[in-house]
Parts: sequence; structure tokens; C-alpha cells
Amino acid sequence: MRIVIAEDNTGLASALVRAFRQEGHAAEWFADGVEADEHLAGAGADLAILDINLPRLDGIEILRRMRRRGQTAPVLILTARSEGLDRVAGLDAGADDYVVKPFLMDELMARVRALARRRTQRPRQVERIGGIEYDRGAQRLRTDGAPVELSPRERALFELLLDESGHVVSKARIATDLYGHGAGVEENAVELAVSRLRRKLGTGATIRTIRGLGYMLDPNGEG
Repeated sequence: MRIVIAEDNTGLASALVRAFRQEGHAAEWFADGVEADEHLAGAGADLAILDINLPRLDGIEILRRMRRRGQTAPVLILTARSEGLDRVAGLDAGADDYVVKPFLMDELMARVRALARRRTQRPRQVERIGGIEYDRGAQRLRTDGAPVELSPRERALFELLLDESGHVVSKARIATDLYGHGAGVEENAVELAVSRLRRKLGTGATIRTIRGLGYMLDPNGEG
């Protein structure tokens, strides 16, 4: 999942980026409201965490601009304990949730997981492709009837390929979704991540290499 964090407290932002990357998410951090808004307008995000008080452009205005652009990604507002009216304004502007500072990191991570589940909720709880069954809510994968353990980054890669099943996903897209925009990840890191996931999927489904283009999850194809 691609997460954008707009927060001008360096210590807090660094802790958030570190926590999300340990969970296998791509986390982008901006200390400036205008820069955060420009990034969201161009690259978008799967989830945004916006502090209320930011230099040049506050979090609520960023949120309003996102919604005016038709961006429906979940937004979690960070607010100080004394800013009750700002919390109301944030929810009215289209925020999905808020967390009051100071907060426990475990609480924020739980709220983010809840927003992610809400975002990816589908009519069928268990998704199937080839010999693979994936329970997205419980994050449980079975291939040819056997359970498969995935690391957070492997799970993020699998979900990306599953969402785009039957379509080619470029190495650049994989690098951005797994490591973050501008992370400077080399192609061999993406190739290694795909190779590891391919081995774990076994014969349940195949990750095909489309030479010069990228990868595609195929229930019957050959890699």
C-alpha cells in the first residue's frame, strides 16, 4: 500500500515511515503542505495521513483538494488534543478517521489497518485465481490447498499483482508500490522480490515475465 504522510514533526514522521516500511508499505513523507498536495495530485496514494497544522497549506485544505479532484483514498487526520473544532472540520471535509496527539503507535497502525480493510472490501471474502485462494481480510493465502506464509512486502507484491491479474505490471510500478516514490530501488531488487514470491506460489498460479514490460499474474501461464 502506498501511504503519504504530511507531518512537519521530523521525529514523529520518521517513526511513522519506519513503522509502515516494516509492515511492507511504501511510505512517502512531506513536511510541507504544498509539496504534499502536489505529490497527491500527481502520483496519488492508497492512504493519506495528514497533520492539521502544516507550513504553507494545512491538512484540511489538502483533504478538500483531494476530494475535489475526485480522489477517494482514505484519509486519517492527525490533530492536537485541543483542536476539537479542527477534528469536526476534518470529518466534514471528508476525512475517514482521526487520531489525537500524542498517540500510541499501535493505535494508529490499527486504525490504518481498519481503513485498508474498508478500502479493499469486496463482495467475496475469498478471492481465487488458478489454484490460489486468498482471504484479503485475514491476509491468508493457500496455494493448491496448502497455507503459504508471506512477509509483509511479499504480501504487498502479491496483492498488487492480484489486483492487476491478467494485466502487465511494470517494474517501475512495483518499485514505487513496494518501496516508495523516488526510493532509488534497482531493478534487481524487484526481480528478487518477484522470484521469491514466485517460488512460494508454486503451481497455484504463475507470475509471467513479460520481457521489456514487467510481470503478470496468470492462473495457467508459464513464467
